[in-house]
Parts: sequence; structure tokens; C-alpha cells
Amino acid sequence: MVPEDDWDRDLLLDPAWEKQQRKTFTAWCNSHLRKTGTQIENIEEDFRDGLKLMLLLEVISGERLAKPERGKMRVHKISNVNKALNFIASKGVKLVSIGAEEIVDGNAKMTLGMIWTIILRFAIQDISVEGTFLCTHVCLSKRGDFWKDGLGFCALIHRHRPELIDYGKLRKDDPMTNLNTAFDVAEKYLDIPKMLDAEDIVGTARPDEKAIMTYVSSFYHAFSGAQKAETAANRICKVLAVNQENEQLMEDYERLASDLLEWIRRTIPWLENRLPENTMQAMQQKLEDFRDYRRLHKPPKVQEKCQLEINFNTLQTKLRLSNRPAFMPSEGKMVSDINNAWGNLEGAEKGYEEWLLNEIRRLERLDHLAEKFRQKAAIHEAWTEGKEEMLQKKDYETASLSEIKALLKKHEAFESDLAAHQDRVEQIAAIAQELNELDYYDSPSVNARCQKICDQWDGLGGMTQKRSEALQRTEKLLETIDQLYLEFAKRAAPFNNWMEGAMEDLQDTFIVHTIEEIKGLSTAHEQFKATLPDADKERLAILGIQNEIAKIVQTYHVNIAGSNPYTTITPQEINAKWDKVKQLVPQRDQALIEEHTKQQNNERLRVQFANQANIIGPWIQTKMGEIGRISIEMHGTLEDQLTNLRQYEKSIVNYKPKIDQLEGDHQLIQEALIFDNKHTKYTMEHIRVGWEQLLTTIARTINEIENQILTRDAKGISQEQLNEFRASFNHFDRVMFSLSLFFHQGENEFARIMSIVDPNRMGSVTFQAFIDFMSRETADTDTADQVMASFKILAGDKNYILADELRRELPPDQADYCIARMAPYTGPDGVPGALDYMSFSTALYGESDL
Repeated sequence: MVPEDDWDRDLLLDPAWEKQQRKTFTAWCNSHLRKTGTQIENIEEDFRDGLKLMLLLEVISGERLAKPERGKMRVHKISNVNKALNFIASKGVKLVSIGAEEIVDGNAKMTLGMIWTIILRFAIQDISVEGTFLCTHVCLSKRGDFWKDGLGFCALIHRHRPELIDYGKLRKDDPMTNLNTAFDVAEKYLDIPKMLDAEDIVGTARPDEKAIMTYVSSFYHAFSGAQKAETAANRICKVLAVNQENEQLMEDYERLASDLLEWIRRTIPWLENRLPENTMQAMQQKLEDFRDYRRLHKPPKVQEKCQLEINFNTLQTKLRLSNRPAFMPSEGKMVSDINNAWGNLEGAEKGYEEWLLNEIRRLERLDHLAEKFRQKAAIHEAWTEGKEEMLQKKDYETASLSEIKALLKKHEAFESDLAAHQDRVEQIAAIAQELNELDYYDSPSVNARCQKICDQWDGLGGMTQKRSEALQRTEKLLETIDQLYLEFAKRAAPFNNWMEGAMEDLQDTFIVHTIEEIKGLSTAHEQFKATLPDADKERLAILGIQNEIAKIVQTYHVNIAGSNPYTTITPQEINAKWDKVKQLVPQRDQALIEEHTKQQNNERLRVQFANQANIIGPWIQTKMGEIGRISIEMHGTLEDQLTNLRQYEKSIVNYKPKIDQLEGDHQLIQEALIFDNKHTKYTMEHIRVGWEQLLTTIARTINEIENQILTRDAKGISQEQLNEFRASFNHFDRVMFSLSLFFHQGENEFARIMSIVDPNRMGSVTFQAFIDFMSRETADTDTADQVMASFKILAGDKNYILADELRRELPPDQADYCIARMAPYTGPDGVPGALDYMSFSTALYGESDL
């Protein structure tokens, strides 16, 4: 807006307009000058000396102007007016044809032009577009006839202060009442002085637009001031909210201690619940609840357990800062009360997790298909809504020729849209069939919904064909129909369907278990994103068609009733769906990134576990082989062998921290719900079993050497004999050696020998059993008879022996041993204190019940 141009063109003002401007501009100036305790009566006379003009500018700008001249001479007046005009120019306003001399001379046209320039700069230009106030009201004020009936002013007040005016009771045919009502209410309740009379507006063919704009701008500043008051009230509410927050923190602390104990008592039964659900949604919810428990609920509770004292101190600080008394919690709500109940949670978690995973993997596939079916069915049902009613309309029976042609074009666009939805119907039927084949629990409802969709689809096809035939039987459509509408419809329909499909794909759920799978999804998503620029070009082209239509309508004043007759798709809908597609793309990006990060972490855990397992597994196998070779190839004395084996056992035990580290890696894999690992053939169970077998084998080998030492010492076998026994034993398979060694001695003898070396009938002979047998067979071992004969010598050839004789002939400890275990002799030749050495000797070799 260039204000000086208007004044240059309108060299003479319309008398009625000049009257309205004088009244309005005078009232507007006084509405500001009254703040300084002054006012003007005659607008061209009271501004001639420039003093009130400078005062007005200081009030409306909030700035100080140069000090005015107080003299009464013309040169002083011109100087003051120039200071005012220079200030206006400093605000970016270019004044043309308005000079200080004209204002000093009382030129009405120039004075009104100057005031209008000031109003434009300080009252209208600074009006913000927010709330659409300026566009809706101030700009409309340029149409003076818009305000003649008074409804525009009343609507302004009712829009912002509906309690002041009952707009529904106003009548368009009573402009005087409407205008006076608006002006009186504005002056009484909004502090807007009356700048026009109702008679001035009603009695003028076209009210002065500048007077109207000035008046309307006062409404804006009044309502803007109300908004400032509302802001102040909000600030007060914010201060009060601080006090309320402190009170809430007190309640929160009490509740935190109670809730923590209650949460523990409530969580344990929940973890012990093993009731399965029929639907994936229910089981997924259980898994989500458990994950939320692990990821969200339990960690904060652990932290809450440690943070109760910190929270209490923080609360006391807030209360002190807000000048509130210190908070004293209820008795018994301390962190120590929670520690006693915490340990009971851990045991129930592992079993519950394993049960959840088994159930979810079973229902995962079914639920994924069912959700996909519901999404596609819902989209299709939303699209078909109202289509039957549209196809059954008989509007073509009473339509004109031009309207018939429009209906046919619209129907062609619908057929294109109908054909575009055929794939979705086929996809819905295919998914329903797959759910039936997988025995989905809710198949009846799926089948019913699918059948309804198919039946409705067939009906739509028949009705489409019937309507097409009916339209084609009518008179041929005029060739002059607006092709732009048809082009828009034909291009918008598939583009709209593409956007719906894109939104559907972008919101489609996915299930992956490997990085390769998520990379495939990401690649497909990137390929889709690469199509977006071309799609945007198509969108802009489609919107360009609509813009061309609008341009034609505006240029040629075409009267178009209603919207595009060939399609229900609007540019707003296309833009909304396009915005939705652009919104979903980064959401999909984020979901894929998060899943990729998850799979990367899972792969890192797999590799981390595999790297250790692939070392530990072969190490255990190697050690098992080494133990086997050691048991065969051992040299030196038995004591040397025992020392070497115990050192070897110590080196194996020192490997335990690596097993523990692998257990930690395995725990991370379990928590991440990783079910397979292609990087290793070893599982944690294999490692555990191998480790236990390794420890058991080395322990057995050590025990075997210890037993050999006992056997050697007891049997008097030399080291050379033991080496010979081991060489013989190692040369043959244990079972085959026993067979080849004893078979030739006869079946009975063989049975006797096997009962000795394999008493448990395991089908094999241990080296210890072999030593016992060979020492018995080859060595000159003592027998019960030989021991008995020895005791008889000590007894002086008597059938009994006395305690004194035993103490005389044997070391003290061995004498006491015999005395304590020998039964009294009961033979006829016995004497008091006689001991039965015969039964004792027999008992030493297990040949009696002694």
C-alpha cells in the first residue's frame, strides 16, 4: 500500500467522505491524545503549530521527538511540523506531495492525508496477521459497503467477546440498530471511542474506506490488549502451579515408598502366571509387558530404591526455595523396607521369559497375517463407504445435457479408481485363505469379513456396469466439457491410490531376525524413497491442473457450482496424504535404523560369544585328548605322575575365568532373545558339559594314580611291574584284552575272572581292576591261611593267642589293633584272656562275618 498515491489521485475529496474522515481521524487522534490530558477539536487547525502533532507521534510510537519550538511565528510552526514529518519518514514512510507549509496553512486535504499516513504506519501496518484478524476484517474494510448493515462490526465484537452481543438476534434489514449497537458496546465495554455515526454510514452510498479501516484497526488493538491481559493471568497461574507442584512432590514421595513395596508384592505373582493366550496380540502384550518390566519398570524401581533419600533432599530443597515448611514423611516408608522384598523377584523371571518366547514364536506368524488382513480390509472398507449409494443414484434421469456429460466423465474416473482397487481385494482374499490354511483361531470372523468385502466388490462391479450402460444410453455428452477436471480426476485417482498404498506399506509391520533381512527392508525402503521426487513432480503437476482451473475461473468468471464433478479427491486431500507420506518416511527410517541397530547388536553378541566359544570348545576337546594320552603315556614313578597330573589339573582350573566370561556373554544373548548363532557350532550347554567332563576326567585320572599307589604299597608291586601292567593293558582294547587273555582258560574260569575284573558287568575292564587281578595272579600275595600260620607261630603253636604275646611280638599300634578286633577264643583248650586269631585272619580276607 502506497498511501501518497491515493492522495495524489484524489485531488478533491468527496464531501461525505471528507466528513467521515474528519470525524474518524479526529476521534482516533483524541483516543491517543487523551492519555496526555489533551485533545483536538478541528483537525486542520489544531495541528498547524505542530505541537500536538509531535505529541501525538510520541504517544503512538512510544519514542521521544526532537524538542519543539515554542515560538508563535510561522517559521517555528513549520519547524515543528517538519520535525514530525521527518520522524514519520524515519519509520520508512515515503511522503509525497505533503509538506510542512500545507499543514501550517491548514490545508484540509494534506492534513487528512498526513493523518491517514500516520494511521497506516502506526495502527494498521503493525497489525499482525495472526488470528487472521487483519485478512478477515481490516482488509474487508476497503469494501465500504461490507460494513453498511452493521453486521460486520457486530460480528467483530461477537467473534472475540460473544457475551457482549447476541449476534443471532440481529437483522440485516435494520442497519441503524446494528451500527449503534456495535458502536455503543465498543465505547462502553472496549474503550473504543465512537469514530463514526450510524447515519454517516447508512446515508452514504459507499462509506469512506479509510475511515472504516481506521475504526476497525481500533477494534484490533482493543482485542490485542485483552490478549495481553490473558498472558498476565497465565503468568500468575504459572506461579501458583509452583506451589501446587511442591504439594504434589510431597504426595509423590509418600506414594513412591508405598508403591515400591506394593509393586514388588504385585510383580512376583505376575511373573509366576503361565496361562497362555489365544491371540498374538494378547501374547505380544505379555511379552511387551515383560520387556517393559525388564527395560522400563524394573530398572526405575532399582533406581528408586537407591534414590529415595536423594528425592527426599530434593523435595526439601524445593520446599525451602518456595518458602514452604519442611516435609516429614510417614513412618515406615524407608528404602530399607524395600530391600527385604527385592530378592524374591529374581527367581521367577527366567522361567517366565522362556515360556513367553515359545508362545510368541508360535503365534507371531498368525498375528502378523491377521493384522495385515485387518489393515487392508479397513482401508478397502473405508474406500467403498458410500460407493453403492453413489452408483444407485438416478440423477442422470433429470439432468441436463451438460450435466449428463459431467456424470459420465465422473463415472469414468470412478471406474479407473475401481480398477485400481482390484489388487487390494485379491490380496485380502489371499490373506484370508492363508489364515484358513494355518487354522487361525478367529477364522470365522475373518471369512465373514472377507466374504462381505468380496460380495460388496461384486455388487459394485455390477452396479458400475449398470450405471455405465444407463449413462451411455443418454444423449452424447458435449465436447466442450472442461477437460481439465477430467484430467485432474484421472491423474489424481491413481496418484491417490499410490499414496494410500505407500502409506499402507510405510505403516506395514515387519519381523526380522538377521542383519541381512533388515538390510533387505532398508534397500527396498531406499528404492521407494528414490521414487518420491518423481511422485512429487506428479503431485505438483496434478495441483497445477487445479491451479489452472482456478486461473480460468478467475480470469473468465466461470460460475462453477460445487466441486470437481469427476472425483471426490481434492488438492487438500492430496496434499494431506502427501504430507502424511513424508511424515511416515522418516518414521519408517527411524524404525529401520532402530531395528538395524538391534540386529547389529545381536550380531555383535553372536560374534562375541562365538569367538570365545570357538576357542574354548576346541581347547576342551584338546585337553580331553591330552588327558587320554597322558593316562597311556605316563612315565616315571607314580608319585611323579601324580604330581604332574595335579599340576595339569591346576592349569585346567585356572581356565575357569574364561568359562565364566563366556557365561556372561551367553547371558547377554539370552536377554537379547537370540535363538541361533551361525558363527559357532558350540552352545553354552555343550561348553558346560565338556568342561564338567574335563574336570571329571582329570579327577578320575588322579584318583586312578592314587589307587595305584595304594595297590602298589599294599601288594608290594614294583614300579617295573606297574609299567609292564600298563603297557599290556594299553596294548589291547579293555574288553578284547580280557577276552583274549582268559577265553582259553575255559568258560567257567572265564566267568570267574570276569566276575572279579568287571563285578558290575559293564562290559569293560578298568586299569585298576586289571592291576588288582594281575597282582593277585602274579605276585606272591598273602592268604588267610598264611596269616593264620604266622599267628600260630607267634602263639607257640597254640590255637589261641594272648594279648601279652601280641604286644611282645608286634609294634604297639598293630598289637592294639589286633587285640581290639580279635574275638575271645571259645575252644575247650582255652584259658582266660585267650583270643581267636583264626577267625580274625579269615575276616581280614573277607571270608567270615567278622
